Amino acid sequence: MAGVMESEEQARNRFQSELEFIQCLANPNYLNFLAQRGYLREKPFVNYLQYEHFRKELVNAQCAKFIDEQQLLHWQHYSRKRTRLQQALAEQQQQQLPHGNATAK
Repeated sequence: MAGVMESEEQARNRFQSELEFIQCLANPNYLNFLAQRGYLREKPFVNYLQYEHFRKELVNAQCAKFIDEQQLLHWQHYSRKRTRLQQALAEQQQQQLPHGNATAK
């Protein structure tokens, strides 16, 4: 297989497929999914992650640009979600305080 040249379209398709998988690995929900199902302990899956070509694509400047953008989007989403949850918790605690003081008297 090493002697077979891939066409420009095949190289583009391979790059897109690997990029999609790398972007999935940047998603905490997907990592949790993999961990819960035991994929991260399976030797073939771990070997694939260590695959030399896969690692080369990961550090490819073009690929890294897309990964950074995707990670930023994920972390912005989780940051906003966490802020909303903290605000909701603070509001809930404030609502419970006057009610709690009334029962204590």
